[in-house]
Amino acid sequence: MQFLTDFLEQAKAGNLYRKTVTYNPISPTCVQMDGQRYLMLASNNYLGLTHDPAVQQAAIDGIRLYGTGAGGARLTTGTYLLVDQLEQELARFKEAEAALVFNTGYMANLGVLSSLAEPRDVIFSDEFNHASIIDGCRLSRAQIAVYRHADVEHLQSLLKNTVCQGKRLIVTDGVFSMDGDLAPLGEITRLGELYDAIIVVDDAHSTGVIGPGGKGTAAHFGVSDKVQVQIGTLSKALGAEGGFVAGSKELIDYIKNKARSFIFSTALAPATIAAALAALRQLVARPEMVTRLTDNTQYVRRLLQAAKQPVVDGVTPIIPIMVGAEEAAVRLASELKKQGIIITAIRPPTVPAGTSRLRLTVSAAHERDELAWAVDIITAAISQPGMRVR
Repeated sequence: MQFLTDFLEQAKAGNLYRKTVTYNPISPTCVQMDGQRYLMLASNNYLGLTHDPAVQQAAIDGIRLYGTGAGGARLTTGTYLLVDQLEQELARFKEAEAALVFNTGYMANLGVLSSLAEPRDVIFSDEFNHASIIDGCRLSRAQIAVYRHADVEHLQSLLKNTVCQGKRLIVTDGVFSMDGDLAPLGEITRLGELYDAIIVVDDAHSTGVIGPGGKGTAAHFGVSDKVQVQIGTLSKALGAEGGFVAGSKELIDYIKNKARSFIFSTALAPATIAAALAALRQLVARPEMVTRLTDNTQYVRRLLQAAKQPVVDGVTPIIPIMVGAEEAAVRLASELKKQGIIITAIRPPTVPAGTSRLRLTVSAAHERDELAWAVDIITAAISQPGMRVR
């Protein structure tokens, strides 16, 4: 088993070693570790709904009504009422005919892509797509044509010149998780119509974040009717756990009968489903949460730009601060932790070599004074010798 030791030693030597950190969440924006309180700026809890009283109470009620576990896969054990309600309301929210819940967003991408595409097909995939999309494409055994990030001209060239004996699928993240930028979905859907391609959008970081009422990327660009497959998660803005796909009734029925990650998985626990349903209802009833998230996001961007930090304009709460070298990113994250702030150092293989960064994420639950304090600490840490960003 020497290969285990060799791998771990290489990871440590290259500043690529990772380990889990245990802490106690005490609010949507703060955690406690070893008796110290930290401001969390590394969470995807975009609306702070993990600690919303209505969401927490729904989880408690779900256990009392349905027990602690689902007991089996839905096609063998059946489905309790909350799951049907969640899927119906997700479909309505995403302006689709139907929806299907998976255990995670990762499993949703694996199941949907490996079901829709076959060896005769071609999948056109953005080079910065999430690992779950990449793995779903690989499992499908379809031909994969990777286009340069958000480069619609390159995408069109591939669509025009790639021989395809079956279906064409264009798959993209709606919001890219490491840079926070948006896919050019208006242009992508135009190409989809031109080349008769199915459009698959992963809205993991878009649902509850952008678009009218937080409906996601397709709604943001006004092309919901042109995106055949919308994938999302319940574990980020909706503060619970799980993934989903939304589309036509025929699509959902097809995936129920084809997606192995759905067919062969025990269903999510009632508490999780109940929390997700309550969170979705809070989002629909309180669209001002999305407005507050946008306002907080723009506030942090303005402060960082005023402090001469290398932060680009954007509309999402994912704000990368580019560092470059892996070692520098690790040291900077460690220094910020000493100062009471948790921001993750993102390194290869998550991002390309030489593009390591701090990935700062903003929540609607953050207060302006703590965000301003954090920007001051970040700016001071970067200005220290050896911490300079590129």
